[in-house]
Amino acid sequence: MNMDRPTAAEIIETEAQQAIDLKALRAETEIDALLEELDRDLVGLAPVKRRIREIAAFLLVTRARERMGLQSEAPTLHMAFTGNPGTGKTTVALRMASILHRLGYIRKGHLVSVTRDDLVGQFIGHTAPKTKDVLKRAMGGVLFIDEAYYLYRPENEKDYGQEAIEILLQVMENQRDDLVVILAGYKERMDTFFASNPGFRSRIAHHIDFPDYSNEELFTIAESFAREGHYRFSPAAHEALVAYIARRRAQSNFANARSIRNAFDRARLRQAQRLCETGGVVDREALQTIEAEDIRASRVFSETIS
Repeated sequence: MNMDRPTAAEIIETEAQQAIDLKALRAETEIDALLEELDRDLVGLAPVKRRIREIAAFLLVTRARERMGLQSEAPTLHMAFTGNPGTGKTTVALRMASILHRLGYIRKGHLVSVTRDDLVGQFIGHTAPKTKDVLKRAMGGVLFIDEAYYLYRPENEKDYGQEAIEILLQVMENQRDDLVVILAGYKERMDTFFASNPGFRSRIAHHIDFPDYSNEELFTIAESFAREGHYRFSPAAHEALVAYIARRRAQSNFANARSIRNAFDRARLRQAQRLCETGGVVDREALQTIEAEDIRASRVFSETIS
């Protein structure tokens, strides 16, 4: 009899040790709560949310593989967010920082948001200290570079953006276990930027495109702004807002949710002015209600849409 042969009980115990409860791991990281919050707080963006869930699932399974002792190369987490202004890129980057922190891929989970001016100096010897200072603040978290293509200005031979790019590329490669970089901007310009800077393209693992909001989604966003501020739109204001959105998005400088936020803020100013000019006693409903005239006073209704 071979005394070294494992018993049935020992085999069962060994097999049990080769399994991991993903549901328990999800609960441990609280990742589901973060994803549900993303769904609840952000209107639309279905393809973006789906991609974020895929990335979160991949990282969760990668963490499970590591716990099981399976060989697993550290995932590259640098990303590119492309889309028009006001489509939620910065907001999603902030949520992504929390997700990566919960899953144990970054130490702190904070977001440092910068543009070219924060990284590039105006004279010799100024760029490296600026860039390194930003990287130092971002270490352990996520560095979000908005309109990243402005770092590269080939038409200016004396531009210092290339120095910042070289420093960023080095850190993205050598310290990718302690910093996640997200580059953001218009899709067409980002495509040109990557074509001119293959070093960035090779380091970006996830490209996520942010679609424009539909008219219906923009209306829902406006209603959410009103709810948060304890305002409401009258029935006539609802109609005016629908018309406003259709006209505003036809303009060249339209910026999705950002434009709707600005429109709501101006409507509140007009409502306050209207109430003050009317004078007298105002009740709770009047203080909360945005009327059609508060929206239709916008110059959007007086400008010709070409």
